[in-house]
Amino acid sequence: MASVCFYFQVHQPLRLRHYTVFDKGLDYFDEHKNHSICRKVANKCYLPANRLLLDLIRKYDGRFKISYSITGVLLEQFQKYAPEVLSTFDALAATGCVEFLGETYYHSLSFLYSRREFAEQINQHSETIEKLFGQKPRVFRNTELIYNNELAAFIESLGLFDGIICEGASHILGYRSPNFVYKPAGCQNLKLLMKNYRLSDDIAFRFSQRSWSQWPLTAEKFAGWVNDINGNGYVVNLFMDYETFGEHQWVETGIFDFLRYLPEKILQHPDNDFKTPSEVIKSYPQMGTIDVPHLISWADTERDISAWVGNAMQSNAIYELYRIERLVRDCNDADILRDWRRLQTSDHFYYMCTKYFADGDVHKYFNPYDSPYDSYINFMNILSNLRERCLRSRAKSEGVELLSGYGSRSRKIDPMDLQPIN
Repeated sequence: MASVCFYFQVHQPLRLRHYTVFDKGLDYFDEHKNHSICRKVANKCYLPANRLLLDLIRKYDGRFKISYSITGVLLEQFQKYAPEVLSTFDALAATGCVEFLGETYYHSLSFLYSRREFAEQINQHSETIEKLFGQKPRVFRNTELIYNNELAAFIESLGLFDGIICEGASHILGYRSPNFVYKPAGCQNLKLLMKNYRLSDDIAFRFSQRSWSQWPLTAEKFAGWVNDINGNGYVVNLFMDYETFGEHQWVETGIFDFLRYLPEKILQHPDNDFKTPSEVIKSYPQMGTIDVPHLISWADTERDISAWVGNAMQSNAIYELYRIERLVRDCNDADILRDWRRLQTSDHFYYMCTKYFADGDVHKYFNPYDSPYDSYINFMNILSNLRERCLRSRAKSEGVELLSGYGSRSRKIDPMDLQPIN
């Protein structure tokens, strides 16, 4: 038996507007750019891919199944800029053949810096998915598949999820295969699904590479690779960005035709089927324990977290962001809390990455900045303004004034003395 488990990551950040040290406005996010990119990707990917997958689910009468993880920040953009996309996701949810996974609402790195914030974002995301699509997520995926033993233990302690997914990194698996269900080290009941990155990346990255020895990739050829798993595993976990279809791999590459014919070719083998992550977890036993003491992710060739905290700019920006958590919370201001959380989106730190060669090309995609240094300066200018808003809000609530000149009646509130809440 070889079950194909498709999971698509659906995410676009709220991009920041150009913000200088002289700006005082509260409009941190580029309305025009966010609207334009959301509409562009909706027309190239989300709408045609959703409609195609809906047709395939109906064509195969429930035998074709898929799963999504959609970030809260993108769901907000759909509601504002592309409500018809939400309608197509709602139609997919109604088929009973689509599972929605849980994650952090703001696609954040909060697990690394604030467990309180991490848990709150998970709850916010789960509540949103249930409200929109009538499902309570039962399988968790962390931002960019960032994972280690500690993360798995924390997720199990929440009591919300039956399973968790991560990258099937070769240095973690060793001689073992990603095509089985595993147990995370230190967990009792949580099950672990690992991405088959070779087959996933054949679609996500190599599909249109004419220099690739397997180009052109046809549905029949790919199904043959899946068939080879029979007897050597239970499940082929194909995890990738949804923008693979139509955005990263343009329609001219034949990516939609590949997707259209893939279910037929896979289902021709009598031992093959499609399952959602929850169905995989329920169907197959755990085949040993996976020990991941150090952080891994699905990004870049290193499969680590250097894409977001690999240089001094990134480390400084994210440290300063979480350093003001208590100050943000003490304000009891919903707008300040929302803006602080939107600044947590991992993309803001990804844009500051200084990697080059193959990984650098990936980092340039969708990047609105001319250089990582521009990204850092822009982010820190906005963060400085947010900190000032917090100080003024807190001073106002306490009936004092900020130091602003001679003779002012005030006491200083210094956010630099405040530490993140864990």
